[in-house]
Amino acid sequence: MAEFQQVTVAKKANIYFDGKVTSRKLTFADGSVKTLGIMLPGEYQFGTDAPELMQIQAGALDVLLPGSDQWLTVTAGEQFAVPGNSRFSLKVHSVTDYCCSYLK
Repeated sequence: MAEFQQVTVAKKANIYFDGKVTSRKLTFADGSVKTLGIMLPGEYQFGTDAPELMQIQAGALDVLLPGSDQWLTVTAGEQFAVPGNSRFSLKVHSVTDYCCSYLK
């Protein structure tokens, strides 16, 4: 899906890691939430409350998912899922455009 219809977009950006990771929250009519963002090259660790689905639109990164000791390479057009109440690590290799869906 190249675009979303009938969403509310938060004006204020979520800014992490001194501006190296940013996103904007989208809220859909059914109450579901996604964020659209950009990550600059670097290494980051994130925590989750709810399960998440990260779809990579452009760029490339390696992800270390909870419970794994193997880094997984993810590039444009690919995705990965992260369980709720967990932490995951990223090594972002190039400017990366992403869409994160928060699952229930």
